[in-house]
Amino acid sequence: MGAGTIDGSLRAGIEAVLPEIVAIRHDIHAHPELGREEFQTSALVAQKLRAWGIEVAEHVGGFGVVGTLRGKRPGQGAIGLRADMDALALFEQTSLPYASSNSGRMHACGHDGHTAMLLGAAKVLAEDRDFAGTVQLIFQPAEEGLGGAQAMLQDGLFERFPCDAVYGMHNMPGIPVGRIALRKGPFMAGSGRWKVCFSGTGGHGGNSAHLASDLSVVLATFVTLLQTVVSRNVPAIDTAVVSVGHVQGGSPESLNVMPAELVVGGTMRAFTPPIQSLLETRISELAARSQGASASVKTWWNAIPLVNPGPQVQTVAMAARTAVGPEQVDEEAAPVTGGEDFAFMMQAKPGAFVFLGNGAAADGSVHALHTPHYDFNDAALPHGIAYWISLVRQELTT
Repeated sequence: MGAGTIDGSLRAGIEAVLPEIVAIRHDIHAHPELGREEFQTSALVAQKLRAWGIEVAEHVGGFGVVGTLRGKRPGQGAIGLRADMDALALFEQTSLPYASSNSGRMHACGHDGHTAMLLGAAKVLAEDRDFAGTVQLIFQPAEEGLGGAQAMLQDGLFERFPCDAVYGMHNMPGIPVGRIALRKGPFMAGSGRWKVCFSGTGGHGGNSAHLASDLSVVLATFVTLLQTVVSRNVPAIDTAVVSVGHVQGGSPESLNVMPAELVVGGTMRAFTPPIQSLLETRISELAARSQGASASVKTWWNAIPLVNPGPQVQTVAMAARTAVGPEQVDEEAAPVTGGEDFAFMMQAKPGAFVFLGNGAAADGSVHALHTPHYDFNDAALPHGIAYWISLVRQELTT
C-alpha cells in the first residue's frame, strides 16, 4: 500500500487480518459454486460476519447475505458495499495448491477475491466502528448472467437494508496491483444474449438434398449478415458487439441427415439504450429474412449499461486516492464491454464502480478473466480492503 496515504493504525489493522483473509480467499477458491448454488460460500460469509459481531441476514434474493454494521459515532447516513460470490462453469488449469476441488467449476472471475476483500474490510471496521451511520455489506449471488442483483432487489434489498448510495468493485488483470481505475459516464456495457431457432423440412443430404430446406446455408447467411450490424447499422462513434457463442443442429452419428432444426445464439453488448434496441431489432430482422426456413428469436439483457454519475465518481476517486495514493488512481480509464449486473443496483440507488488492479503473472503474462489459468492476486487484497474502509470513513463522517 502507498506509504503516507492512509494512517498507520489502519494499515496495521489491515495487515493483522490479512492471513485470515488470504485463507478465506483460498478456501472459497477451492470450493467454487455456480450462481444460485452458493450454499457453502454464503454460509461461510454469514458465519464470519456473525463471529465478528455483525448483524446478518441470509437468503436475501436466494443465497444473498447482508451484514449490517453500525458505527459508534452518531449519524443517520448509510451506504452499501457490494461483492459477488459465484463461480463459473470452467475447468481450472492453474495447478495451485488451493485449486478448485469441484470439477468443472472455477473462480475464474475473481469473485473469491471480491468476497474476501469485503470480509476483510468488515472485520477491520467491526473492530473499532469509528464511523457514523450504517454500512450494509452486500454479498451477492448469481452475478454471472443469472440475475443475482435483480433477485436481491426484488427481495426488498434497499427497503430492508436502506442505503443512501451503493458501491461496487471488480478486479482487472493487466492493471498493476495497487492501482484503481474509474471514469465518469458509461463504464461497462449492457450485456445481452440472443438465441435464434431456425426450423425447416430436414431431409436426406445425399439422396434428396434438393427437396429440403438447407438450414446450414440459412445459418451461414445469417451469421455472415450479423457482421454487418456493427459495421453498417451502429453509428461509428458508438460501440457495440455482436458475437456467436453457440451452434447446435443435427447429429454427428447421422452426417447424411440435414437437420430440421438448428439453434444459434450469442452475446451482444452496448453502452446506451438506443443501441441496445437497435441490436435486438437487427438480429430479429436478419433472422426473419431467412429463405426456406422459419425463425423464432429471443433476446434479453443480463445487465444494463453501467454508468458512473459525477458526484459518486468524485467520492470514489477521493477514497481511492486516500487508499492507494493519488499517483495510483486512473480517473480516465477506458470503458470496457464486459457486463456487470451491479448496474441494476445503481439504477435503484446512486453509486459508482471501480476496477482494482490484479497485475500480471510472474513471467509478465496476463491471464484474462473467464480463462482456465486465471487466479485472483492475493497481493491486491490489502488495496481493496483499504479502499472499502477509506470509502466508509469518507462517506460516514458525521
